[in-house]
Amino acid sequence: MTTLAVIPARGGSKGIFRKNLLPVGGRPLIAWTIAQALAAVQDGHDLIVAVSTEDPEIAAVAREHGARVIERPAELALDTTPTEPVILHAMDTVEAEGADLDAVMLLQATSPVRALGTIGRALEQFRDSGCDSLVGVVPESPFFWRLPERPGQSAQAAYDVDARPRRQDLLPQEMHYFENGSLYVTASGIYRTRGNRIGGTVGLFVLDESEGVDIDTAADVAAAETMLARLGWSIP
Repeated sequence: MTTLAVIPARGGSKGIFRKNLLPVGGRPLIAWTIAQALAAVQDGHDLIVAVSTEDPEIAAVAREHGARVIERPAELALDTTPTEPVILHAMDTVEAEGADLDAVMLLQATSPVRALGTIGRALEQFRDSGCDSLVGVVPESPFFWRLPERPGQSAQAAYDVDARPRRQDLLPQEMHYFENGSLYVTASGIYRTRGNRIGGTVGLFVLDESEGVDIDTAADVAAAETMLARLGWSIP
């Protein structure tokens, strides 16, 4: 199964300036996702690891850490640009060079915490399950509430408050699953026909709760550094 792994990395970013190059554990943020994808290549997966960017500095860092770079047009690097056109541009680029893609993996650099082997396991689950798209999720208990629809009404629980289960007794089917943006695997035909990373028969790839860190604040950086070290990741 030939898969294109695309790591979108725009130079501009809101919230944290130049977030994709932010130092995390002594390395640029984007380097962690590149290293994780290349580890899957070393494990025998047919994976083309590419960073899509319009930014020369990000491009240089990506090449330094072993990824190929797809030069993104400026019109696909705006604040309002959706991700899917960026993926389609990357697909067009590698297919024009002769690649015959079965699937595309979208990896968000801002979710750098992935366990050893996670990317390879996601590719294997996609291949073996026969699904058309696979969404990375983290498990959460069903103890959710909704605000009252109108003042004076009661808030509403998403579970039976008279039969509250213990979290450790919950079955996988009773859990909720949060799409954290870390990874997606999609049949190339779904992108071509739907212009969407999700479509057809959808499967869930359940990440460990420790893999749910998303970089939005300085506190997130500290959490990511702690979890990456705990999971055994290092970049020479």
